Amino acid sequence: MPVIHTPVEDLAFIRDIVLPNQQVTVAEDGADIVGFIAVIGDWVEQLYLDPASTGQGIGSRLLMDATAALPQVKLRCFQANTGARRFYERHGFQAEAFGDGTTNEEGLPDILYVRRR
Repeated sequence: MPVIHTPVEDLAFIRDIVLPNQQVTVAEDGADIVGFIAVIGDWVEQLYLDPASTGQGIGSRLLMDATAALPQVKLRCFQANTGARRFYERHGFQAEAFGDGTTNEEGLPDILYVRRR
């Protein structure tokens, strides 16, 4: 993925946009943050894991706990992120639309995924 923001800009985005406006759940391992999910309405806006923490069920638990009560959940994923695509498809998400990258700031082709109960 292209790096388009500085760490200071990323921190400001999380502090000023994500935390005050989205439901955020953090996964910790001792004193370390190993992942988080941010949801607004029926959209998963952010789901990130420390790469060293993948494959341990942390992402699955974050996703399931944060979206359990929602009849429909939507998210976008980059087409090139094959690991994330497998993860979401394993959790019942279906690709509904493919974008060419013109609607995201990275300029990368993406996929709209939807899970309905």
